[in-house]
Amino acid sequence: MTSSRRQFLQIASAGAVGAALGTTLSAAAVPTLGMIFPPANYPVPPEATLLYPSGVRFLAEGVGLQKMTADEYDRVFGRILPAAEKLAKEGSNAISVMGTSLTFYKGAEFEHQLKVNVTKATGLPSTTMSTGIVEGLKALNARKIAVATAYDEDVSHRLKVFLEESGFEVVSVKGLGIVSFKDRGPVTPDELFNFSASVYEGAPKAEGLVISCGGLKTLDLIVPLEQRCKRPVVSSTPHALWASVRLLGLSGQAKGYGTVLAKG
Repeated sequence: MTSSRRQFLQIASAGAVGAALGTTLSAAAVPTLGMIFPPANYPVPPEATLLYPSGVRFLAEGVGLQKMTADEYDRVFGRILPAAEKLAKEGSNAISVMGTSLTFYKGAEFEHQLKVNVTKATGLPSTTMSTGIVEGLKALNARKIAVATAYDEDVSHRLKVFLEESGFEVVSVKGLGIVSFKDRGPVTPDELFNFSASVYEGAPKAEGLVISCGGLKTLDLIVPLEQRCKRPVVSSTPHALWASVRLLGLSGQAKGYGTVLAKG
C-alpha cells in the first residue's frame, strides 16, 4: 500500500468516526477522485454519480482535445501533469486520466509511465481509463476478446497493440470511424448496442467484449449486451470509474451494471 493511499484511508476512517458522532464532515474529509478528461471544460459524467451516488466526491479537469488522432494526442499530452497537479491542490485523493485513447495510443509501457509520472507529480495514487479496461478484463479472467471502438482504423489498431501488450488476445476489433464527435454527432443507444453486438458475434472465440471510448454512453447497455452475447462486457467510462474509486479504498461495487461492477 502506498503512503498516499495509507494516509487517505486514515482520513476516511476519521471521517467515518466523525459521522458516527453526528459531526458534519468537511468536503476535504470525503474521498475525492480527480478526473482528467480529453475535452476542455468537461463536466463530471453522469455515470459517476449513478454508480457512486454517495461516499465519494468527483472533480473534473479537461485538457482540450479536439480530435481522436495521434497528432492531437501529442498536442495535448503535456497538459496532463499540470491538470493533475491542479486537481491535487483542489483536494483530490487519487487521480484518474479518463481518456482511453489518450492513454493507450503509444502502448502499454507509455501508459504505465504516465501513471508513474502523475503519481510523482502529485504524490497521489493514479490510474487511467485504459487501466480500467485491463483491470476489468483481468477480473473476468477473459483473455480472448472482441473489441468495439468509436475510433478510426489507426486508433483502433493502436488499442489492439496496447491490449496485446497487456496480455490479451484480440480476436476482432472494429471501430465506428469517429475522429470528432462534433463532426459526427452522438451515437444512439440502439446504434451502439447493435454495433457492439455485431462485433462480438463476428468473433465466436471471444471470451468477452470491450467497448472503448469515454465518449460512448455504455452504462445502460452493459447488462443487455451481456444477456445478448452470453459473455461479460467491459467498457471505458464505467470500468474506469470502478478502477478509480478502488484507489480511494472503496470496493467499486455497483450492482445492476454488469458482471464486473456487481463483484466490486
